[in-house]
Amino acid sequence: MKFELLHPAEQIVMIMERIYGYGMTTTSGGNLSIKDENGDVWITPAGIDKGSLTTKDIVQVKPDGTIIGKHKPSSELPFHLSTYKQRPDVGAVLHAHSPALVSFSIVRKIPDTRLIPDVNLICGEVGMAEYGLPGSDELGEKIAKVLRQGINTVLLENHGAVVVGKDLFQAFMAFETLDFSARLEINARRIGNPVSLTPRYVEISKQKRHVEMEEFVPKGYSSYERLVRKEMCDLIHRAYNQRLFTSTQGTFSTRLDENSFVITPYNVDRKYIDVDQLVRIENGRKEAGKTPSRSVLLHKYIYEKHPHVNSIIIAHPFNIMTFAVTDVPFDSRTIPESYILLRDIPKIPFGSSFMQPAMVADLFVPQTPIVLVENDCVIVTGNSLLNAYDRLEVAEFSAKALIAAKSIGNVVEINDQQIDDLKKAFHLD
Repeated sequence: MKFELLHPAEQIVMIMERIYGYGMTTTSGGNLSIKDENGDVWITPAGIDKGSLTTKDIVQVKPDGTIIGKHKPSSELPFHLSTYKQRPDVGAVLHAHSPALVSFSIVRKIPDTRLIPDVNLICGEVGMAEYGLPGSDELGEKIAKVLRQGINTVLLENHGAVVVGKDLFQAFMAFETLDFSARLEINARRIGNPVSLTPRYVEISKQKRHVEMEEFVPKGYSSYERLVRKEMCDLIHRAYNQRLFTSTQGTFSTRLDENSFVITPYNVDRKYIDVDQLVRIENGRKEAGKTPSRSVLLHKYIYEKHPHVNSIIIAHPFNIMTFAVTDVPFDSRTIPESYILLRDIPKIPFGSSFMQPAMVADLFVPQTPIVLVENDCVIVTGNSLLNAYDRLEVAEFSAKALIAAKSIGNVVEINDQQIDDLKKAFHLD
């Protein structure tokens, strides 16, 4: 989908549907705007249900102040206009009330953007604007004071967040990513102490680059590959809707044969990813004109070393990631189904998955289908698309249950004898 080719009103409705649908604002809360090339500002209306917006509801504000539309513009219009005036590089403004970010704004703290590397890269420095009356020129000036420093992501004291970008999708991506980081930190503090990446590890993360690969032009696509691509897209969309993936984070691959596999592309919105955007890797070469995930080498090594693996997912769901950013171990011995699918999950050091991919690939023997990488991701393998996806879901659900359990009592794991019984009954050895 070419997001930039959509009319500004369509873009606003599409992004507001995502924000509202994922519980990151309320019926009456939040507002979005886009500055068109001719200077027009398109903005959400005042007092209209954010859960049922249509393009006809979006208000157009001309450079001379003329308002076109059947509704009044958002009461926050003053700070939107002020932002565009003071930051000519900004093409979109997003303001919403994500509960996690509101939590930080109430205690007047900024979320730790160094729990995993991509948050800091996507959001940049996060500022804090002093409290101001909603809809007032005073609030607009206090936000502008922070934005003038070149900061694009701002928390508002006792209010919510404002994110600006060159377009609305860039602003949404930063907002969604900061919300993820805030929820992750809140979860981590429930079970232990979150551990941030050190400056050295942040530098190490910058070594994760695109893999240089020769290209090839496919002679065709078999019916099996077409089916695989469709099934992958369906599960990727499901993963996004279940918040197992974010817009740009989450990698899925599936083996086609012993020499080829299909993998998600780099930096394509997971919400709308389509079959033609997936990338075939064949004999170490990539499909011409496409950029595969930066983890492509790890996928390649796992498939080469382990014939039993036919699908791989790399994801960052915030419940299982809670255990990746704390020193609290994740124990799958919670309920029988969790242990049967997940087995024992080792935690490996940050950076190893992209600095030593061949060595990490060795870990995925049948008894170890999942690996947790400190401050980075969870890597899940399976004998099929659905098997890998099921394991990812079970890992996330189990992590959520463990976090909740720790707040109500002492966790009691399945004991060693019960584990032995499971191994015998389900032929796990």
